[in-house]
Amino acid sequence: MLDRDLAKLYGVETRVLKQAVNRNKKRFPNDFMFVLIDKDIDFLVSQSMIPSKKHLGGALPYVFTEQGVANLSNVLTSDKAIEVNIQIMKT
Repeated sequence: MLDRDLAKLYGVETRVLKQAVNRNKKRFPNDFMFVLIDKDIDFLVSQSMIPSKKHLGGALPYVFTEQGVANLSNVLTSDKAIEVNIQIMKT
């Protein structure tokens, strides 16, 4: 999932989510989270998965695997984050 989408789910700004991840890099190895490169973003636009590069806000987005999403609960500890994480795990 894209950082932007997860930030909406968790009720935080994308920059706050990224800051939390950056402060806890050891919790997010490459198979939990990675950064999209321009080539990947161009592909997403060409496949109509995102409307345009502007949709991402100018910064290269973080993408989280299932394990990375689960680990977000370790770095985002608001009540909303806990609630969302429980719902994700149930799903």
